[in-house]
Amino acid sequence: MVRGHGGEEAREARGGSAPAPVSGSREWRVYRGSAGPVPAVPLTERLPPPPPWRDFDGGPVVPGPPPDDAATTLRLLGAGDTSSQAVSDQEVDMVNAALLLRRPLIVTGPLGSGKSSLAYRVSRELGLGRVLHWRITNSSTLSEGLYGYDAIGRLQDAAVRGAPHDRVGEGHPDQDGRTTAGSIGDFFQLGPLGTALIPREAPRVLLIDDLDKADLDLVDGLTGILADGEFRIPELSRVRSRTPDVVVHTDDPVGAVTIRHGTIRCRAFPFVVITRTGERLLPPDLLRHCLSLELPPPNAERLADVLAAQFATGDGAERLTMIRDFLARSIAGGTLASDQLLDSEYLRTTSSGPDKTSLDRLLHALWQRLDETGPG
Repeated sequence: MVRGHGGEEAREARGGSAPAPVSGSREWRVYRGSAGPVPAVPLTERLPPPPPWRDFDGGPVVPGPPPDDAATTLRLLGAGDTSSQAVSDQEVDMVNAALLLRRPLIVTGPLGSGKSSLAYRVSRELGLGRVLHWRITNSSTLSEGLYGYDAIGRLQDAAVRGAPHDRVGEGHPDQDGRTTAGSIGDFFQLGPLGTALIPREAPRVLLIDDLDKADLDLVDGLTGILADGEFRIPELSRVRSRTPDVVVHTDDPVGAVTIRHGTIRCRAFPFVVITRTGERLLPPDLLRHCLSLELPPPNAERLADVLAAQFATGDGAERLTMIRDFLARSIAGGTLASDQLLDSEYLRTTSSGPDKTSLDRLLHALWQRLDETGPG
């Protein structure tokens, strides 16, 4: 059992007056789509309070997240330097609505449309630190997104240290007062979703990538977690009378957090981006808890901006010709991604790259359709 208790339904049942509508003339956006420098004023001082039905009170509150890392820079490079590009009003408005309402944002679009990059752009612009990334596969389970528990490692550790079986992993002191068994928390590591729900003053950014691959059980479980903003770890709940506070590892490279009474409940609801290509229908119960944004496939202008942001030199006419050829191949029935175009432009412009005749032959392989296994 991983779902919390109470949750959004209980808060809705309690009622309460909603905040007054925001005037159309008032500037309500905290996100502009620039991915520029981290603002001097933290988001906690710029973001309005949450609606009463999305107001969480988890604790103990832990310090801010680690700063964004190389993954953010790489993602933003792949999307081009968005600080000089126009981001659609629809994207800006939906991101801000998700931030204000404390709702997850489902982003649908074809490969190369910038779905995943959106999470990194928001984190960079708002100064929200390292993005937590959960890649969904056909075999993914809800538990792996929440936490992992190494029960075998705990038993082996106890055997080596000679701890009594009834107190395995709780830190049994020897005759000199030293601990002979590691803490039970040493054998827990929170996953990306679990780490995102750690109570903090500012939201974490969580990217749940490719939800189309998830099975129904995962989607149903995820819906409950996102509605409640909390989950319970049964293995820690069972020992809460003896060990109410347990320090566990997180999905971040360094650091640990204290879990009280076996339950994690958020304080600032994370900014959650759920990406999908639209291959499968999502359950209405999930959709009602989320906002939705659909991104169009990149057009010639967008691709030209991406390439111009990465390559300061190069023949503009040849670049435009390559972009048109790329789009024509995609429109003709192939599924292509902008990464393939970036690789092609790098080979075309680098001094150590192939000549034009060789490049023309390479493009056939570089622009391999992503929806087939053989040469296109």
